[in-house]
Amino acid sequence: MSQSKNNNEYLLEVKDLKMYFPVTRGLLRRKVADVKAVDGVSFSLKKGETLGLVGESGCGKTTVGRTINRLYKPTAGEIIFQGEDIAQLPEKELKPVRREMAMIFQDPYSSLDPRQSAGNIVGEPLIVHNITKNKDDYYERVERLFQMVGLDPALMNRYPHEFSGGQRQRIGIARALACNPSLIICDEPVSALDVSIQAQIINLLMDLKSEGDKLLTYIFIAHDLSVVKHISDRVAVMYLGRVVEITTPGELYNNPLHPYTQALLSAVPVPDPEIEEKRERIILEGEVPSPLFPPSGCTFHPRCPMATPECSKTIPELRDCGNGHMVACLRV
Repeated sequence: MSQSKNNNEYLLEVKDLKMYFPVTRGLLRRKVADVKAVDGVSFSLKKGETLGLVGESGCGKTTVGRTINRLYKPTAGEIIFQGEDIAQLPEKELKPVRREMAMIFQDPYSSLDPRQSAGNIVGEPLIVHNITKNKDDYYERVERLFQMVGLDPALMNRYPHEFSGGQRQRIGIARALACNPSLIICDEPVSALDVSIQAQIINLLMDLKSEGDKLLTYIFIAHDLSVVKHISDRVAVMYLGRVVEITTPGELYNNPLHPYTQALLSAVPVPDPEIEEKRERIILEGEVPSPLFPPSGCTFHPRCPMATPECSKTIPELRDCGNGHMVACLRV
């Protein structure tokens, strides 16, 4: 799975990434346990590629995105971005990295400062990173960013509450594009929007990949498998802090190998009522375990219909089952 650090083909390589949040108790805030939100995630991302990151709520998708962006300092592991390991870089050295890496947040209602105008929100990264030469250059760039995301520059002086949800998310995308980044982490950017608006935002993100002067690379975090199929070059499926399967969308839908992926896909509705009636539903037993006390061995084994006694003792490694189809399962 690991690649050479000198391999220019890869923009990002994540190796055995762990992000634990301490649980404290008492007046002295003594640490008593860890919430293992991300527990050994590895994947690589080529320049210009879109990786979909899917899984149910609480599996650690958002934490992976925020840790890669260094909003959280990882507990362990490597984040090799443009050939440099940024996992343990001190805060003062992160500014040039953050210029190359942007984030689009899930909620367009809470991710924009209500006290700033839309123009100031989009233009703020230009000031922080000292990109513009003068005021005219600044306003020209902000106008161009508004046009890129399909917004009228005449709306620059309006405030977030004066925009619809879809327009607010376009403002968030324009802000993410301001510094011309190499990597954009999209954290469920359409889940808070109406279905018709979702399609517009996804098409916009796909169009932006080919529009700019730099090849855009996306990590697209979502729980909706149909959205991910449409936009991704490869899809990584997460369960309780770990990646259990990585492959292309076509291979994932037609030949899911991990029992958890099979269960996820069986829950996706099919438009054809005849096929919908005949196909097999996989109902998982029990609840998702707590990341505070994850099961031993394969974390999926308590709910897995294929589990054996060995599954509770051995943590499965991601391995190639052919054509780059990576699966972490002892039974596959």
